[in-house]
Amino acid sequence: MTDEHQPDSYEVVVVGGGPAGLQTALYTTRLGHDTVVVDRGGGRAAMMLDTHNVIGVPESVSGNEFLETAREQIESYGADVHRDLVTDVERRPDGRFHVTANDREYLADRVVLGMGFADERPEPPLPRTGKGLHYCLHCDAYMFVDEPVYVMGHGESAAHVAMIMLNFTDEVDVLLRGDDPTWSDETDRLLRAHPVDVIDDEISGMEKREDGWLAGFEFEDGTFREYKGGFAMYGSDYHTDLAVDLGCELNDDGTVAVDDAGQTSVDGVYAVGDITQGHNQIPVAMGKGAQAGIDIHYDLREFPKSLEEIESEGPVGVEDVPGISPRLRDAARSFGTSDD
Repeated sequence: MTDEHQPDSYEVVVVGGGPAGLQTALYTTRLGHDTVVVDRGGGRAAMMLDTHNVIGVPESVSGNEFLETAREQIESYGADVHRDLVTDVERRPDGRFHVTANDREYLADRVVLGMGFADERPEPPLPRTGKGLHYCLHCDAYMFVDEPVYVMGHGESAAHVAMIMLNFTDEVDVLLRGDDPTWSDETDRLLRAHPVDVIDDEISGMEKREDGWLAGFEFEDGTFREYKGGFAMYGSDYHTDLAVDLGCELNDDGTVAVDDAGQTSVDGVYAVGDITQGHNQIPVAMGKGAQAGIDIHYDLREFPKSLEEIESEGPVGVEDVPGISPRLRDAARSFGTSDD
């Protein structure tokens, strides 16, 4: 690599620009660590037409608006945000990480993985996501109080989500779409003891309302059923390639194994948000990001020095402080946190 193509050096590289990654970057940046977020774009949060369950954020805010505001916030504190796809992360002999993206390369002391997951979608994916096709029960169940609802799928999760939806409405169908049920015999007995209709036939047609929302489905047996909307339950595809390449331990469900602070089994590598176990919710992801950011700060902050360092290097002089890069110091001054 020639001198003019040296990697950009940061203390923290966050891979993924969803709520968890951006929240991590907000904390690491405000706590004085040079941080870059490398985001390929898209993601579950970006797909949201409305934002639910985030205190202080009204429903009218779309996922893209929510994320754009977050990016502007962390940039105002001095972080960088680059639109790019990270293809490789390797630990160098000196302990730092070499992060390779399509357009740039980075060196970092800590790497945070926040790539999330993708919902497995029905084929064909009817109707359009957000106008009658949903994936988050805790986000969207409230929208269907006293409305007819479907749950697409044939596994355990589909059966249980259908029964849970009875807390919100008395009209719930499971749509097998021609597949045989794969849930257990116990779940089958439980499901059939609840007022849930199981529809075997494949969907043959769809009607929409004037506002674009789903009106209902026609089935191959010629029947038509009205629905306000519903949920697709076909599993999750966790984006763990980089974690696996780094040697991070995975859980049985395919998520990345982490401790309470988001630290993976590989020293210096963190994972946050939907790529880890737990509820796939924006506030939960943000909490994980905040915890990781604080833990990284404890690990990277310059002061206080240890007694061993003081005995080896001598006392800390006035010329040695503050322990923040000139770049972030300038950003903080321009933000108005200093009278100077």
